[in-house]
Amino acid sequence: MRLGVIGCGTVSDAYLRNLTASSQVQVVACSDLFRERAEARAQQFGIGRVCSREELLADPAVELVVNLTVPSAHHEVTMAALTAGKHVWTEKPLGVDREQGAEVVREAAGRGLMVGCAPDTVLGAGLQTCRLLVDGGLIGEPMAGTACFMNAGPETWHPDPAFLYQPGAGPLLDVGIYYVTALVNLLGPVARVTAFGRKLYPERTIGSGPRAGQVFSVGTNTYETCILHFASGALVNLVATFGLWGADLPRLQLHGSAGVLNAPDPNMFGGPITVNLHADELGWREVPLAYDHTDHCRNCRGLGVIEMAEAWAAGRRPRASGDIAYHVLDVIQSVGESAAGGGHVDVASTCERPDPLPVRTAAAQED
Repeated sequence: MRLGVIGCGTVSDAYLRNLTASSQVQVVACSDLFRERAEARAQQFGIGRVCSREELLADPAVELVVNLTVPSAHHEVTMAALTAGKHVWTEKPLGVDREQGAEVVREAAGRGLMVGCAPDTVLGAGLQTCRLLVDGGLIGEPMAGTACFMNAGPETWHPDPAFLYQPGAGPLLDVGIYYVTALVNLLGPVARVTAFGRKLYPERTIGSGPRAGQVFSVGTNTYETCILHFASGALVNLVATFGLWGADLPRLQLHGSAGVLNAPDPNMFGGPITVNLHADELGWREVPLAYDHTDHCRNCRGLGVIEMAEAWAAGRRPRASGDIAYHVLDVIQSVGESAAGGGHVDVASTCERPDPLPVRTAAAQED
């Protein structure tokens, strides 16, 4: 599949490294509001064409648009690409609210086009192995869970972090979305949420890059705590924060009738995975990964784009589909509404869990 990339900022480095190394896709063009950024990426990764967004969308050689713009632009760029007849992979979130997400899903379906959405970490060896373990009954019936993202904040490393502290971002929509997406893949759709939230600090200071030392205002909650009530009956406590860190809490842990599964960081593609089973007295032990397809890269962003190209060739939905991304967006917006004083909020949307990946290991390929 021939790709055009719109948005050549920080996240595009990992995407382009992996996409240009793949035999499944070919990056034929790139674009950015700041042309010099697109030119730098084109030179870095050997991309043949640098152009405006309009030129890229009009190019018949581009079959799929990879939308790596800032969250506030995701909806506009994705809708423009769909209108131009292109399939779209977009960085998360699908939109800044459920209305935008629903419009994207409707437009794609009406045009017979595919939409895929990050995070694609759920396709990594770590979370895919967790899926096999849960489906295989290793911990029995999953009944509860704990998920904690606690971090100092992106201003410690990102050269332009202010947009991550505004509506449409924040800790839950920027990083907690990895946790919600992983949980939906492992447990299925969320039926109801109850939440609280607060803005920890009114201002933050940029810590790196050419704007280091500049202060910006915080426009969204930076601490969210909630309970996710899954349609399966499972209850998961979720915390996401920019500004508090250092606590000894599990990133993602599932509690089942037969044991406990400690999943790897949902923002990463690998392991480790540990389990503690009730039937023995062995305590915690590591479980080997059932896959090795992400061993070659610590940051495999772009994996979902490649899987999407495979899905199109096979005539099926991508595993990181727009339907799942819309449900996750609906869940996160419901959390925000509950935290704003809405009490219990029912989640109107639902989705189907995608099939797990076929086991892809060197040993399996030799067999």
